[in-house]
Amino acid sequence: MESKTFRRSAVALAIAGAFAIGVTTADKVSMHPANAATSPPTVSTPAISAPANIAQIAALPDFSGLVEKYGPAVVNISVTSDGRRVAVNDEDNAGPDMDQLPPFLRDSPFFRNMPNPQQRGPMRGVGSGFIVSSDGVILTNAHVVANADEVTVKLTDRREFKAKVLGSDKTTDIATLKIDAKNLPVVKIGDPALTRVGEWVVAIGQPYGFENTVTAGIVSAKARALPQESFVPFIQTDAAVNPGNSGGPLFNLKGEVIGVNSQIFSHSGGFQGLAFAVPIDIAMQVGDQLQKHGKVEHGRLGVTIQEVTQALAQNFGLKSPAGALVSSVQKDSAAAKAGIEPGDVIVKFNGKEINGSADLPPLVSSLKPNTQATLEVWRDGKSRQVAVTVGAIEDTAVVAANDKADLGKARLGIAVRPLLPEEMRDGSLPNGLVVQDVAGAAARAGIRAGDVIVAVNNTPVKTTAQLRELVAKSGKTVALLIQRDDARIFVPVNLG
Repeated sequence: MESKTFRRSAVALAIAGAFAIGVTTADKVSMHPANAATSPPTVSTPAISAPANIAQIAALPDFSGLVEKYGPAVVNISVTSDGRRVAVNDEDNAGPDMDQLPPFLRDSPFFRNMPNPQQRGPMRGVGSGFIVSSDGVILTNAHVVANADEVTVKLTDRREFKAKVLGSDKTTDIATLKIDAKNLPVVKIGDPALTRVGEWVVAIGQPYGFENTVTAGIVSAKARALPQESFVPFIQTDAAVNPGNSGGPLFNLKGEVIGVNSQIFSHSGGFQGLAFAVPIDIAMQVGDQLQKHGKVEHGRLGVTIQEVTQALAQNFGLKSPAGALVSSVQKDSAAAKAGIEPGDVIVKFNGKEINGSADLPPLVSSLKPNTQATLEVWRDGKSRQVAVTVGAIEDTAVVAANDKADLGKARLGIAVRPLLPEEMRDGSLPNGLVVQDVAGAAARAGIRAGDVIVAVNNTPVKTTAQLRELVAKSGKTVALLIQRDDARIFVPVNLG
């Protein structure tokens, strides 16, 4: 959620064009009497068939009706949050000197909006969303409203409303908003399962702040698993999606929403033909739980899985390279209690075939903890049924915005969860707590969501109870050792 704006400039464009137009008619109607004596000689013109590309052009879809009918249900979202920056004393880490940049870089959206590391002040960003209920319920991406102090929703009729964040789920990147309005236009919800690769799709949003921009493309692939995002089977599309489109709807030609535009793959930060949307069925399920409970609970097996290659399939005696190969099982996890072992190949989950390893995590995470499930496992050359009680992804729900005031009143002001096994990268992070939301003292000190608290006052931390105990024993300040990306830094927090 970055604020992107373009500076207007007066540019003189000189365009010179010469067009030679040739017209050939297939049939000619004579307006003269059919009299050979008085009529001029008739020149016979051979019939010419329409070029093939004309038929192809005529077959291209017209999106105007779709946009006119459902476009008013798409909203623009503006977010303001107070400045949260870690003070940097090392000049080598302070970022580029704007005065030393050439003008064409200094005026670019990327560098012009790059904050000074010492800067503290309001931060603004833009995103998109769409109305799913006429009484003002809106779906968007969780990252659009992350750390927001104020969320403003603008409709296509230019009305603006302050929005309340009912809840936000980082696992699926879905958030639910509510505005105080009635009789609003709503979108029509579709079924992603019926979507076919190659179908036309339309995205509506505000890329780089350009409100209600319509772009089109096709579905490039389905059930895409992205690195670190394995719980969502993304819909891949080549519709032009850029920063600011996040949270907006992806329509099919029936005018049905089939996905929530969430991510792009880009080396430049802009559109490169690889955009990913959260399937709308998952988004609606998450949105419903956020409305009811303000958070979402996700199921977990506690296994590390990998793809079954042709060579592995032959080694394990499988007829084809399908399923999810279990490479490790977490101790005391749901899978361990059910008797799952490394080397097992999970070929079905609750009767649904697992064609690739990416198929399993979304099915598991869609279940609530303590739900009973049945696995079909291939072990020692034969298939067997295994019953399992699904565990929980601990504390993955981000604190709802209406709880943020209470969070800010806390002494430290953070919501955390323990590291997951897959996050303990090769032992480089043997312990720590992931920051999921931040307010109050921690926010003022520059702590961000996504930081990993490794130690408190030089004491390693593994549990939230341990964190509370160490903070309670601290005086007016506490020193947090955090890991951000691949770097570690001590951050002093004034507890007051």
